[in-house]
Amino acid sequence: MPVIRQSDAVTHEIHGARFVSYATPRTGSKELCAWRGEIPPGTKAPAHTVNREEILHILDGELLITLDGRTDRVTAGDTLIINPGATLTVENPTERTTLTWVTTSIGLEAELADGTRIVPPWAN
Repeated sequence: MPVIRQSDAVTHEIHGARFVSYATPRTGSKELCAWRGEIPPGTKAPAHTVNREEILHILDGELLITLDGRTDRVTAGDTLIINPGATLTVENPTERTTLTWVTTSIGLEAELADGTRIVPPWAN
């Protein structure tokens, strides 16, 4: 039984946010990836379109999420389902860091509006 200790998690930073990776192929996962997101105050990630379904759960704090042109405020306890092909923007307009838990299948990629493709190491 693989157990990934907090001390073994790998931290990645991109667009002002931190992604603390727990479940990946490197740690023994065969199908799914999972990570904790830490989105600091004032952070706004660029719009990106995902190729895999993502489940994003707000552990603490709140975010403004724009999904396919619709903007909603999500708060601790809320869960967002992001379907493949959806375009997502994440913003933390508050004065405290928001913590999230995200699960997706291995192979997640995101494409920015300018066509740049991102292959996040915490999801592959």
